[in-house]
Amino acid sequence: MGLNVVCLDMEGVLVPEIWIAFAEKTGIEELKRTTRDEPDYDKLMEFRLDILRKNNLGIKEIQEVIGELDPMPGAREFLDELRTITQVIILSDTFEQFAQPLMKKLGWPTLFCNTLDIDEDGNILRHRMRCEKSKYTTVKHLQAMGFETIAAGDSHNDLGMILNSKAGFLFKSTDAIKAEYPQLPAYEEYDELLEAIKKAL
Repeated sequence: MGLNVVCLDMEGVLVPEIWIAFAEKTGIEELKRTTRDEPDYDKLMEFRLDILRKNNLGIKEIQEVIGELDPMPGAREFLDELRTITQVIILSDTFEQFAQPLMKKLGWPTLFCNTLDIDEDGNILRHRMRCEKSKYTTVKHLQAMGFETIAAGDSHNDLGMILNSKAGFLFKSTDAIKAEYPQLPAYEEYDELLEAIKKAL
């Protein structure tokens, strides 16, 4: 059993999609676009920030919605159990300003994500990515440090880390992505994913 690190996506895997929840709360349909629809994350974020500006919405309104969100049923238990047997890092393209209330509800797991530049009025000026292709880059660097990675996620932006890990799984993914990558085991339930990870360790 080598030195393993499990890398998990956050939104759609452990917690609901933040932007979809925000879109439902505000009634702004266009904000329902996610990385499942637009694989280019920079493009997607520019699109979202533009809509926020047009609607005079800032960090305060988003954080209020996030404060009402709960992790998916079973996510906390899954994570607690997983962390007793191996190291876990959540790799997400979300932002620290969004993630904090949800990390608290998940028992403060380790999260590598991005950040937002926000002015004193709470307007989101721009998004800043931690690094290029952050999930893929992170697993490659972990491997260079002597770790073996096991990864799970649901979206296009997770494929880099999933396909380049010792074992990779789709979790609660779309039929389109499952059809495109039939070689990847796909699970819907946390106990199935936990068993698959245990076998891969």
